[in-house]
Amino acid sequence: MAPTSPTLIGSVRRALALLELVAEHHELTAKRLSRMAGLPLATTYHLLRTLVHDGHLRHERGAFRLGPAAPRLAGQGYGQGARLPEWLRALGEELDAPVYYAVLDGGEVEFVTSVDAPRRPAVEEWAEFRVTAHAHALGQCLLAQLAPEARRAYLTRRPVIPLTPRTVPDEEALMRRLAGIRRGAPVVEREEYVLGTVCGAVPITVGGVHSAVAFSLPVDEEDRLEKTALRLRGRLERALTSHAFTVLV
Repeated sequence: MAPTSPTLIGSVRRALALLELVAEHHELTAKRLSRMAGLPLATTYHLLRTLVHDGHLRHERGAFRLGPAAPRLAGQGYGQGARLPEWLRALGEELDAPVYYAVLDGGEVEFVTSVDAPRRPAVEEWAEFRVTAHAHALGQCLLAQLAPEARRAYLTRRPVIPLTPRTVPDEEALMRRLAGIRRGAPVVEREEYVLGTVCGAVPITVGGVHSAVAFSLPVDEEDRLEKTALRLRGRLERALTSHAFTVLV
């Protein structure tokens, strides 16, 4: 699971298209944005609400303009609104571990990107990431944010399969594990996706969008797994409080 550049999901492209249109024309109504972007009006309204919530747009007198957070999209440096890869790279250096980012989009676990840490490459995606969410901390973290019926629907499409001897054995065992995860708590797994690697993940919810950041460690460093997961949660909480990290959907 180590692509070298971000894989933009469709909803991110649509949100960026709306931002670009507003930046070019200075102010536009939702209906005009819908026509210009070629999007259904309902989809446009959903994206605009999220962009306004996160400060990238303002809604004034029926039109949308760039908001106070828009300049951060071109910012530089960790904690200063850096673009996602740079932000993750700085985070990985702090944690001394490769990091991964994924979102829930339409009930699917959509992997966005991973970033190597110095001298520590990200785990290779040997089994397709989106269909093996049951076996890695990033996927379990995202599935835990779904309602139970949505989890069942996901597992109907993406059934539990053994990847290693330590993979959760079946759907019922996974459902019990997910039900026991406290909201906002870090999630860890030990050699369930690939032998020799342990992982931790922390959920993020911004503007009603569910996403997660994860890290991986070699199994001989398992003793720092829990501590690193708590450290990651602290870093994300501070980033969210300072509005240094936003999610576009």
